[in-house]
Amino acid sequence: MPHASGAPVRHTRAKGEPRFPDGPQADPAGSHFERRIRSFQPRRSRVTAGQADALQRLWAQWGLDIDGQRVIDLGELFGNDRRVVLEIGFGMGEATAQMAAGDPGTNILAVDVHTPGQGNLLGLAERGGLSNVRVGNGDAIILLREMLRPDALDGLRVYFPDPWPKKRHHKRRLIQPEFLDLAATRLGPGAIVHCATDWEPYAEQMLDVLTAHPGFENTQPEGGFAPRPEYRPLTRFEGQGLDKGHVVNDLLFRRVPHQDELAH
Repeated sequence: MPHASGAPVRHTRAKGEPRFPDGPQADPAGSHFERRIRSFQPRRSRVTAGQADALQRLWAQWGLDIDGQRVIDLGELFGNDRRVVLEIGFGMGEATAQMAAGDPGTNILAVDVHTPGQGNLLGLAERGGLSNVRVGNGDAIILLREMLRPDALDGLRVYFPDPWPKKRHHKRRLIQPEFLDLAATRLGPGAIVHCATDWEPYAEQMLDVLTAHPGFENTQPEGGFAPRPEYRPLTRFEGQGLDKGHVVNDLLFRRVPHQDELAH
């Protein structure tokens, strides 16, 4: 008899048995790639019965394991040739689902390593009839570097990434010159990089790094931070922070065409 959707899953697995036989892999890239400093920290939390059901039923259709073993065709992945935006780190997926519903002409490839969030977003997509969402499981760096063609993306969204506040951990922050070097090769000319954070020192670092990078230009004529665009929903977490006096900063930068692209 199925559990109520909010109940935790209690299942004793045999050693070596996959957690979700038809769902996301536990470590899709395995040991195929060199070890490096990771910008994310896997979070362990209970998967509800509803989330597990969504992972089992929908992963084969709407999920992507980031194994780094092939270059993917985004038109084939989504079943159309609409613009594709990559979202790195979507939490429980509520904001992603709202953005997908508000802009059905844009495909969203949403990547995270949080299994409950993956299941939750799949469930939200199914209930909302959101055929423009695909859920990626694994390391977004491997996706960008190994699995996407040059200029494949029309946008990149990084909302509330881990700020790694301790100075010794700043090297783990995602928005670094090396990451932007890679992202610039996968974003088409004019593609928008949209970051948001409520950690002001990280916001300042993001602004400095993006401003200094030759592949991007600030969409704000006077420079600095941007107003929150209407398409980015105000999340519950963000609202709670604003109530406590936190400042949320948005950054909107455009991918600058290369010289050879300008020639064409």
